[in-house]
Amino acid sequence: MNDKVLLAHGSGGRLSHDLIEKYFMPRLDNPILNRLDDSAVLEMKGRIAFTTDSYIIKPVFFPGGDIGRLAVCGTINDLSTSGAVPKYLSLGLIIEEGLPIADLEDIMASVSETAKEAGVFVVTGDTKVVDHGSADGIFINTSGIGIIPEDIDISGANAKDGDKVIISGTIGDHGITVMAQREGLKFTVPVESDCAPLNGLVSDILKVSANIHCLRDPTRGGLATTLIELASQSGVGIQIYEDKIPVRDAVRGMCEILGFDPLYIANEGKMVIIAGPEDADIIIDILRKNRYGGDAAVIGEVTSQQKGRVVLKTGLGSSRIVDMPAGDLLPRIC
Repeated sequence: MNDKVLLAHGSGGRLSHDLIEKYFMPRLDNPILNRLDDSAVLEMKGRIAFTTDSYIIKPVFFPGGDIGRLAVCGTINDLSTSGAVPKYLSLGLIIEEGLPIADLEDIMASVSETAKEAGVFVVTGDTKVVDHGSADGIFINTSGIGIIPEDIDISGANAKDGDKVIISGTIGDHGITVMAQREGLKFTVPVESDCAPLNGLVSDILKVSANIHCLRDPTRGGLATTLIELASQSGVGIQIYEDKIPVRDAVRGMCEILGFDPLYIANEGKMVIIAGPEDADIIIDILRKNRYGGDAAVIGEVTSQQKGRVVLKTGLGSSRIVDMPAGDLLPRIC
């Protein structure tokens, strides 16, 4: 086996089979995948959640994760926003010729470890190899399937006047970490991506509250874009408070230096929760007991005013409309 991926590894011949058998199957071992059929045969009952996403992050490795962990977490979290219990993933790889085999091994190790942490199986997949210079290392596509319990009805259209807006932790960690890694920036206090599978966290809060109306992971476009989308879907207004939104000092400082607003910086391990006010305290308590929710906070509420808009109350007491960004502050972030 060569120490780099070759075009021949994507040919479907002996080298393709060697790549799968040596680097994929030992990491992803499960009875469904091990059949090696052209489609996975699944047994499921009830309502099904299905999602798909592609990951083209640069750099592929960053403090707190890599493209493999990111791909699994992103799909797990998208399923979790509907209240679904994630079950199965597909894994599609587009690999640039010349990618070091050692890098591929590390990425597959992250896929395996993250899938095990989340309690899901990778049951089908595909690998393609493209010419050097065509894929910037590796691109990954993942699709996911989960089961939605009978009594769960969670949607971006369900926010109600009086609901509380909760964030599961500090914002902007992922985007600032990737930018710093890309540009060679250093911090006195290290910053790491928040990349994490949140299905366990969502399961914890659903056990204690039947009044969770919306869940959304604020990835590209950050917290601001997510809240604007939810306000529009539900036909409500949302008011948030600047001094209640948790932001790490290093992230805030870097945003001030570069002229960024933490509200628009990408996250990969945070959940926005909109729930009835009667359950806000117990949700916060449960979140803070979870390893991924220690900095959870109530940051605002849903109103019947300014429908479709998000209003930020600043630390000085003034208010401003939070607008949708025209484009990415930082491309290739996930």
